[in-house]
Amino acid sequence: MNSYRPIMDLAGEVCFKPTFWQIKARVNHLITKYLSYQIICDRLEDLPVQFNNPQPRSWPSIDWSTITSEQIIGIELEVFLKILQGTFDTEAPIRGYTQTSRQYLEPIHPTMARFVGGTVDEQDKMLELGLWEKEERRHAPALMKIYQQLTRQKANPNLRKPKIYQPSANPQLDLYHHGLHRIATEYSAVCLYLWLMSRTTGTIQQVIGELLEDEINHMSKFWGFGQWLYPIPPKSKSRMRGLKHLATTMNRMTRVLHWDSWAMTHKIELIYSFSFVFKQMQGWSNCLTRDYLQSIFASPSISEKK
Repeated sequence: MNSYRPIMDLAGEVCFKPTFWQIKARVNHLITKYLSYQIICDRLEDLPVQFNNPQPRSWPSIDWSTITSEQIIGIELEVFLKILQGTFDTEAPIRGYTQTSRQYLEPIHPTMARFVGGTVDEQDKMLELGLWEKEERRHAPALMKIYQQLTRQKANPNLRKPKIYQPSANPQLDLYHHGLHRIATEYSAVCLYLWLMSRTTGTIQQVIGELLEDEINHMSKFWGFGQWLYPIPPKSKSRMRGLKHLATTMNRMTRVLHWDSWAMTHKIELIYSFSFVFKQMQGWSNCLTRDYLQSIFASPSISEKK
């Protein structure tokens, strides 16, 4: 009698020597689990609530001591560590990201600016952190803890400088272009963390799962907000500009994540993740009717006018 029972984790059945098709199945399972239309809509509909009473999404307790290299599935430890290094290097300068976004948002939608970057005084001293920053600033330390547990060495991020605020005479267009970049960045993080979850298990997968949920939350909010604020893109070439931002973000990712050291199978898996997450998000985006977006953002508590 066959008593085999598969080991299951957040991505479905665990395969310690997986084929491409098994990883594909795990990626699909994660997309279904974390990126259903209902979940994405819930994250978007939560935005006006967070405008009024911002509360960071809580993480469960994590036992960092249980992290081991055996929880990495089919990726050489050296390559996995390079991915971690590149990822926390990118995540670390969160203050720069939030303040640049806040500056682009303030002339158009001060409430969203506060959600993203908090409030500052006349000397740009922080008076209140934005909810986006509160949630995002825990990502780099979490990734560094994984790195330190795997190497028994202190992780030292190489801080990169985010793009600074560069206004023109058209704040509406400035925000549109910046918003495309911000959505592309959040989308890329979602795809990376989702693929990493398909290639990990145990506590490492649990931690990356928390990062993934944060990024899905933020991507959904920014994507839906942008579609409400810009029902008609400012320029006819907006689709091409959006694809350009996405291509630029992906090119930067390949550099910081040491793409040259990846196995070809892993590259194909990540490309697959990018493709099918985009398909899921595009399908959801096409369902966002004007009336639905108005029902979310036309709240009496939101005083900004487009």
